[in-house]
Amino acid sequence: MATKIRLQRGGRKGYAVYRIVVADSRSPRDGKFTEKLGTYNPNTNPATVSLNFDRALYWVEAGAQPTDTTRNILKGEGVYMMKHLRGGVKKGAFDEAACQQKFEAWKTAKDQKNQAVAQQTADAKKADAQKHLEAEKKVNEAIAKKVADKKAAEAKAKAEAEAAKAAEAAEAEAPAEAPAENAEA
Repeated sequence: MATKIRLQRGGRKGYAVYRIVVADSRSPRDGKFTEKLGTYNPNTNPATVSLNFDRALYWVEAGAQPTDTTRNILKGEGVYMMKHLRGGVKKGAFDEAACQQKFEAWKTAKDQKNQAVAQQTADAKKADAQKHLEAEKKVNEAIAKKVADKKAAEAKAKAEAEAAKAAEAAEAEAPAEAPAENAEA
């Protein structure tokens, strides 16, 4: 029986969630499977993988062929690294303790790298948000200046209009007073 390690689709339309399964290569994608090894959710950032590491390692060593995507998932989780290290133990290059030590060192280095990338992404997002905030402040200041200039122009126009009305009123009163003074004289 040709066994494959592959993804079995689940979830809803537009939100796929996958099971990582061992199945006969001739069975349908969502059909019967031999064993469920874990789940894979590509919708989260970063993608979430829960995997039964020991069983996945067993099936890889037993000769089950993973699909391309599943191979990448297994490599990311360290299954192929452990297979490689166990091969070194079988050949006598080092012992089981050294194998575990090398795997732990690889895992910690990978975790640190992932944390550094996550931190860099968070910093970039924060800097981008700060940049957008500064740009928005500049736009708001420009709008506030335009509004202040417009209000100042309106106030100046209103003051000029009032001054013109006062001048007209003064002119209207001045000719009216002049004949009255002439009459008294």
